[in-house]
Amino acid sequence: MTNKNTRNHREDTSSSAKLKKKRSIMGAVFSAFIALVMVGLISIASFFGLAKFTTNTILAKDIVQPASSQFFDVNGDLLTTTDSEEDRLPVSFKKVPKNLQNAFLAAEDIRFYEHGGIDYKGIVRALFSNIFYGEIQGGSTITQQLAKNFFLTPERTLTRKVHEAFIALQLEQKYTKQEIFEMYLNQIYFGRGAYGVESAANTYFGKHVEDLSLAECAMLAGIPKSPNYYSPINNPKAGAERQKVVLEQMAKYNFITKDQMNKAINQKLVYKNIVTDLGSKKYFINYCIQLLIDQYGPDAVYKQGMKVYTTLDPDMQKAAEKAVKLTPNFYTDKSKLVQPQSALVAVDPQTGYIKAMIGGRGNDQFNRAVLAERQPGSAFKPFVYLNALEHGATPNTQIEDKEIGGEWNPHNYDNRWHGIVTMRTALIHSYNIPAVKTAIKYGTKDVIALAKRFGITTLVEDGPNTDANPAMALGGLTHGVTPLEMAGAYAAMANMGVYNKPVAITKILDRNGKVLYQHKANPVRVCKASNAYMLVDMMRDVMTKGSGTGAAINRPAAGKTGTTSEWKDAWFVGFTPDLSTAVWIGDDNNDSLGEMTGADEPASIWRVFMSSALSDIPASNFVKPSGFTMPEQVPDAAKKDENADKKKDKNADKKPAAGKDINSGKLPGESASGSSSTPPKPPSRKTAGPYVPAEQSPIVSNKPTP
Repeated sequence: MTNKNTRNHREDTSSSAKLKKKRSIMGAVFSAFIALVMVGLISIASFFGLAKFTTNTILAKDIVQPASSQFFDVNGDLLTTTDSEEDRLPVSFKKVPKNLQNAFLAAEDIRFYEHGGIDYKGIVRALFSNIFYGEIQGGSTITQQLAKNFFLTPERTLTRKVHEAFIALQLEQKYTKQEIFEMYLNQIYFGRGAYGVESAANTYFGKHVEDLSLAECAMLAGIPKSPNYYSPINNPKAGAERQKVVLEQMAKYNFITKDQMNKAINQKLVYKNIVTDLGSKKYFINYCIQLLIDQYGPDAVYKQGMKVYTTLDPDMQKAAEKAVKLTPNFYTDKSKLVQPQSALVAVDPQTGYIKAMIGGRGNDQFNRAVLAERQPGSAFKPFVYLNALEHGATPNTQIEDKEIGGEWNPHNYDNRWHGIVTMRTALIHSYNIPAVKTAIKYGTKDVIALAKRFGITTLVEDGPNTDANPAMALGGLTHGVTPLEMAGAYAAMANMGVYNKPVAITKILDRNGKVLYQHKANPVRVCKASNAYMLVDMMRDVMTKGSGTGAAINRPAAGKTGTTSEWKDAWFVGFTPDLSTAVWIGDDNNDSLGEMTGADEPASIWRVFMSSALSDIPASNFVKPSGFTMPEQVPDAAKKDENADKKKDKNADKKPAAGKDINSGKLPGESASGSSSTPPKPPSRKTAGPYVPAEQSPIVSNKPTP
């Protein structure tokens, strides 16, 4: 009995000790938790207190009077000055049509009337959509946007976001929702120097805001997301796409019916004619303004008196103006624009500096040099052959020019097959079949990856609409390319495989002379120098005895023509060691250019521009990589076999000629007889039936024409 009691006593003592130890641990954990909570609360309180203090400091600052921003050319001479006065016409909330109010709510802040300045649910929803659905949504409310635009700088920092949140909360305490919405609608920037909805309605449509239609309301509501990019004047395609998104959101939230949405999407909008006196320079200046607004916001451009130093060369710009006058006049379209339009961009290969830019014929604001994504046709073939060189091929590598067969059956310019030809010959004469076979053999995905390294950003690498397919070899792309990026890519070829991203602005100063931005060169090697040199050698032959002879100038130069299906786009892109230039001609409405090829007006424009732009620059040779020896040229197998019997005995003991250096021999444009010639145009489609020029991309069902 005693033993039993003793045992029970020991067990009770042990259990009690364990319980005390457990309680001690739990107490320590709880104490630590309380301590962490207290520290967190104190930290948060301190953080918010500091934020409130600094916010009050911001609100107490003196208002600085607006100042004009100035733009200077590459020589430091003044190009133009922006207007410092805001184009703002305040309007009462009751005059803002309900459709415009709802369009902003649907596009910017659907829970505006529910939250207290910060939409926590909206932030979570936007994060969820971004992660799981790939939908890019913002978390800022209308109140936060008002706070940012009215009181803060556009810097993207945590401190600014905290200030923005505090000011938003204060605004919600001080003003009604309607007052906040009215201030927002009168404050927001719409591009073209227009602040507020009344000014925007007048700027774009020549109307009072109260007279806007549903379609016009949706268009305006879509602009503030990126004023220069979504402006229907600057970028009609992007503006229309953004308008459609706004209308779809309005239908989603039951502000309008699906029928009203479809009618608004299909409504033809008429814009007010906006005239500037910058001449052809307006395209370049507007491009610079777009870059500045994207980085610093509109107030920095129109109020803060920036000094912006650019890369524009005034003499080259004048040469570009003169050259593009060779663009033919076919007709005037419904928008009162002369068609076809043309674009020209010139880039320095060593620096990436944009020396000249023409974005159109001057009678509208759409900058085709930067924003027009058009099919490149055979101007894309150099990427195909450069990829082959990167994989070990040489200009002498032979390809069979023979019908491919199957469902896809492209043809050559002359509707003939040429037997076994070298890559050099195939590029010189722009044969289609060898280009397709080369792309397939050395990897279509690798061609796309290579072109992206050269700065072409519009390509699709995977998915159902991937550009990694045989049609790409002939320039059949999902989205097309822009003249600016083509000029930059060819500049890397001229620079022996070193890419410099095209640059428009070299330095920015604030009104007090403080440096806000200083361009720093960032050259990137994108292919082997030896392979770039071999490609340039092949492209020089394009201009001496191929499709580009009409562009030949009296100095070492290389280039490539490009023409697309049904003659909708015509290109010439080429370069010297000092300058790379892309020329494009096309119809805004995607109509045919008749039978114009890249060897016609584009080549002539390129020749006239380059001859003038480089007139004061001494001719120079392309730099051969150290230690590199050009492979010996060999004749095409088909031609060699044709005369084999005649030459067998005569040449049996002769050694092949030494490899040709691309800086020796005839000047570009000179054939064996010393004269140049332009390839004949294809026969008229009216008399010759179906025809596919060498430059043209085949029609492929899954490649929509932009």
